[in-house]
Amino acid sequence: MIGLTADQIAAEIQTFSDRLKQGAQTLAAVGAIETGVSSREAVYQEDKLTLYRYEPRVENPHPVPLLIVYALVNRPYMMDLQEDRSLIRGLLEAGLEVYLIDWGYPSADDHTLTLADYVQRYIGHCVDVLRERHRVEAINLLGVCQGGALSLCHSALYPANIRNLVTMVTPVDFQTPDNVLSHLLQHMDVDLLVDTFGNVPGQLLNFAFLSLSPFRLAGQKYVDLVDIFDDAQALKNFLRMEKWIFDSPDQAGEAFRQFAKDFFQQNKLIKGEVLIGDQRVDLREVIMPVLNVYATQDHLVPPASSKALAACCGSRDYSELSFRGGHIGIYVSSRAQREIPPAIAAWLLAR
Repeated sequence: MIGLTADQIAAEIQTFSDRLKQGAQTLAAVGAIETGVSSREAVYQEDKLTLYRYEPRVENPHPVPLLIVYALVNRPYMMDLQEDRSLIRGLLEAGLEVYLIDWGYPSADDHTLTLADYVQRYIGHCVDVLRERHRVEAINLLGVCQGGALSLCHSALYPANIRNLVTMVTPVDFQTPDNVLSHLLQHMDVDLLVDTFGNVPGQLLNFAFLSLSPFRLAGQKYVDLVDIFDDAQALKNFLRMEKWIFDSPDQAGEAFRQFAKDFFQQNKLIKGEVLIGDQRVDLREVIMPVLNVYATQDHLVPPASSKALAACCGSRDYSELSFRGGHIGIYVSSRAQREIPPAIAAWLLAR
């Protein structure tokens, strides 16, 4: 390999310096980074939770509402990130009536909240609100990632209230060989962590997630950033994603303790041994139609972890939808916008 000359090196440094200057100018003109782009209104609140209804984008939306249950560990505006990358907007345009639970930011006085509070009380109350608002006996439920696991628990305990269930990048078998996050958590002293902090700091968990792919998530993307410094819209989109990545709520201590120990360390969900309050979760009680959506290149929830649902749920109408992409790409990639919302809506509307 022929090395660079001194003049070539100097030219490269000058080009890089010029791009940094351009980036500073572009950043100054970007303005505020908004979160969530679709019109919505709060229809119910309880503690830190807010239930939002999104403004329909068709004249007569389907009468059975769809409730989205997002994970506790990130903010749900990933589902509605920007105008051209919004799974929620795609569902609305397909004719659905869409609601979403925003868990808010737990504070120190929430450290005693348990999974029963989330699965039975919070999700249960939101389901009841929608059943009453729309005068239906059962609603449609879409659970995302950890929110999908919570939705499975709720659906198993209260199957009469859920008409159709969609799980999206949802872990079911938490100990597949390729589950790197699970391997990491096996060695964690969860009791010591929760007893020390009370609520588990969101920044600590975010560091753990980033460490699963450190070169790509904490290095390479910032090197590549210089290539878009002259594009204000691309830079704003990058910053919008960065805002979401680092907007990590603390986790209610007792709920985190149970989820980490029962789901990750002891894999109780697939074994039928999870207790929510005094009720045992048996996935064979998930008897409503199920659509299981997974990403083939998901580094957080490997496909095998999601696809395990087929063998343990009780539904006679079980379908799978695979997406060629990763855990984040399934929400925001341009291909996901074309494929995922229309497929989910078509599946729901057929039932």
